[in-house]
Amino acid sequence: MPQTLIQRLAALSPERLRGMRRGVEKESLRVLPGNGLALTPHPEPLGSALTHRHITTDYSESQLELITGVHADAPSCERELTEIHQFVYRAIGDELLWVGSMPCGLPTDETIPLGRYGISNVGRAKSVYRMGLGYRYGRRMQTISGIHYNWSLPGLGNDEYFGLIRNFRRQSFLLLVLFGASPAVCSSFVEGRDHELQPLPGPAGVASGTLHLPHATSLRMGRLGYQSDAQAALAVSYNSLSSYAASLHGALTRPHPPYEQLGIRNPGGEYIQLATSLLQIENEFYGTIRPKRVIFPGERPLHALRERGVEYVEVRCMDLDPFEPVGIRADTMRVLDVFLLHCLLSDSPPDTPEEIARLAVNQHLAAARGREPGLKLERNGGEERLADWAAEILDQCAPIAEALAQAMADPRYVDALQAARDRLAAPATLPSARALEVMRQDFAGSYTRFAGAQSLAARNDVLSRPYAAELQARFEVLARESVAEQRRIEKSDTMPFEIYRQQYLAPERLGR
Repeated sequence: MPQTLIQRLAALSPERLRGMRRGVEKESLRVLPGNGLALTPHPEPLGSALTHRHITTDYSESQLELITGVHADAPSCERELTEIHQFVYRAIGDELLWVGSMPCGLPTDETIPLGRYGISNVGRAKSVYRMGLGYRYGRRMQTISGIHYNWSLPGLGNDEYFGLIRNFRRQSFLLLVLFGASPAVCSSFVEGRDHELQPLPGPAGVASGTLHLPHATSLRMGRLGYQSDAQAALAVSYNSLSSYAASLHGALTRPHPPYEQLGIRNPGGEYIQLATSLLQIENEFYGTIRPKRVIFPGERPLHALRERGVEYVEVRCMDLDPFEPVGIRADTMRVLDVFLLHCLLSDSPPDTPEEIARLAVNQHLAAARGREPGLKLERNGGEERLADWAAEILDQCAPIAEALAQAMADPRYVDALQAARDRLAAPATLPSARALEVMRQDFAGSYTRFAGAQSLAARNDVLSRPYAAELQARFEVLARESVAEQRRIEKSDTMPFEIYRQQYLAPERLGR
């Protein structure tokens, strides 16, 4: 056990540990009872996707994003996420929320509906941004769903957050192995694309319409997921806020020739992307973790970071857990708390372009082959067995779990870490292995039949739980208020959209 880690842990007071905060953003496709994508607009009872603080859409009208507030403990965070689900299920009729990170059977790319946010400039910009994503990466890729875990600890400065981020990027393969749950996909997702997936046969070798990799943990985080050849050349440095900001600033302001050829508008005059730079806006940058800051209305996220520093980190590599009704459980959050503290407290040397390239290789190996016996990752110029490295990290997490158990009066921190160690030692119990086994045994090798059945079970589970009339009334008020706020924004808009677009994207708005 590194002594520096123990010493830094001892320097964290119980009061600071109790000041830890977390919140969840959960994406999920709306799906019809027959497992096809719901192509209808964002359901009216849910309110305005532009202004509702708990219920919005991600890429598509068909893709809900459910957002908790900030919580002082994991159980209350899980509880609020469940309450949001309880309201949503009652509002969407017989539709299901797809429990898998990889999508259901998909229609043709152009049929997938883009998110719509009304006629205001900010609403139009959100839709044009999504149109640009579709042109750049294809709409199917954007239907992948996941969990974002937002986390902070009081008293941290920019350098400490960036040290955490560097270590997270080095060690996030562990989370793909422990919690990755997307080892298979419907063949419609990769139609017309090159891939290395293998058919998952049903009984007597009958084709199931499902493709997989036998030792995959998270296809979502592999080469078929949120990947971009254009962004692969973007070696963002996490050595400091200034180096990170400079990397993003260039990607947000320098024209990218293939996107310049697309142009801003099509020949009919319709907007097809916000900008011709490598990134249209900050959110387009794909990464396993991001430094974040709450922004003021109309403010650019990069400007907020430069002006006021990092406020929290956003973990972006978590798959939806198809065995959990709301996609994540409190024990998973406890392991994330422990892991993030380990990343914070461990020595974190500066990154280099060479290391950044190696980390991408490790991520793809863990995503595609993470349960493969004897699989090795690159580490410190050599190779290390993934299983040994992962076990070493979890061993070092033990005193952190104990400290959190004492500070939070929550012994389940220790239990959750031990359960993670047990799963790592028995790969057949990992979510990705369990999902494949259930597909084979109970659903004739079909991913969509498996995820559809789990989605129905999740809906029935959530709807069977106690649900107070006051909770329904509160969400109805939030929905009405969000609609009124969208109308207020639209009524106050006077600027032509093109002027709004140019002003919002002006380089000086990114700060220095």
